[in-house]
Amino acid sequence: MNSAKEDIPVLDVDRLLARASERTGGLTDFGGGNYREALGILFDALTREAGLSAQGVRLLHDKVLAQLENRLIIEAWCERHPEILAEPVDDPLVIVGLPRTGTTLLQRLLAVDQRFTSAAWWETRYPAPLRGEDAGDASRRIALAQAEVAQMIRFIPEILAIHPLDAIAPDEEFMLMEHSFMCAMDSYANVPAYTAWLARQDQTPVYAYLKKMLQFLQWQKRQRGEPVGQRWVLKTPQHLHTLELLFRVFPQARVVLTHRDPAQTIPSMASMAHTLWKMHAESPDSVTVGRQWSAQMQRATEHAMTVRGNMPAERFLDVRFEDTVRNPSGVIETVYRFAGMPLTDAVRADMQAWLDANRRGQRAAHDYSPAQFGLSREQLQRDFARYRERHIVGAGD
Repeated sequence: MNSAKEDIPVLDVDRLLARASERTGGLTDFGGGNYREALGILFDALTREAGLSAQGVRLLHDKVLAQLENRLIIEAWCERHPEILAEPVDDPLVIVGLPRTGTTLLQRLLAVDQRFTSAAWWETRYPAPLRGEDAGDASRRIALAQAEVAQMIRFIPEILAIHPLDAIAPDEEFMLMEHSFMCAMDSYANVPAYTAWLARQDQTPVYAYLKKMLQFLQWQKRQRGEPVGQRWVLKTPQHLHTLELLFRVFPQARVVLTHRDPAQTIPSMASMAHTLWKMHAESPDSVTVGRQWSAQMQRATEHAMTVRGNMPAERFLDVRFEDTVRNPSGVIETVYRFAGMPLTDAVRADMQAWLDANRRGQRAAHDYSPAQFGLSREQLQRDFARYRERHIVGAGD
């Protein structure tokens, strides 16, 4: 009889590539990019640095395996249907900001308007048809995603206070970008060697692959007979690190930058990261989480401000969190003017109905303190001084 230890899968690149090929009926084309090197660096860091639990090894093994299978299936579909790569996705409206700055609210509110195309959580988790599944029917994938979300909520119920997780609601493209294995896989565990390696890499392939996945999702929507909007609405804090690459790959993109005092957002983000680390590690240190993610976000905001300073001002719109909470309708009006799109009375009514049904007070409070994560308001104000001066204090606080 195998012991529990023997049942733990091995994080080995060649084994996972071979297993993904086997599970997809012998497919071998994983697409472009340096996914193999990225996985090698990641697996080495997970083994040496992360202190993974047996559950964590299984979860990450299965996650990467599923993403490798997706890559194989996506390449096969694109080869059979070259029209997929002609799908127009070059002009997304992209919501970018620190976590906890109202990005989810804005994205889901805009997604009420069918002139915007968005990806639901199930699509980011299962972007490719399952083996034997037709592109015109996603019912199996939706059911699997709903079951997974329900399981996550049972295991970590506090996640709903941090992020309103819903398998069929629009969500960020972060999990799509993960398929490159060069996009903040350190969200799940403490892997400083991988993080340092990633900071030295050209991450253009991340965005090139994201574009392909958006084209594939858009093409699938057409096969299912669903409406395809005029442009995508995207959102993820990850773009703060690589804003110039977003514009390189999506040359007509417009960016809505959301702002809130980092002294309020960074501890909340640390709580979210610590929750994810606890899913995968034996005893992750909360102070390590806080200091690591505070430093990363400080670098990200500095980088985003530099990129913005070198680009035409009309490509960006600033939105304050406080305004989004107090006057979401007014903020939406501003966003539509920025996007060059008319806001109809019918869409206004639909958005108000959505707001009425999704009030923040209906969710549990997010309980945490900065001190849990080795953070303090004074330190965060110092670390983010330039950002705060430009977008918080200098903007009227």
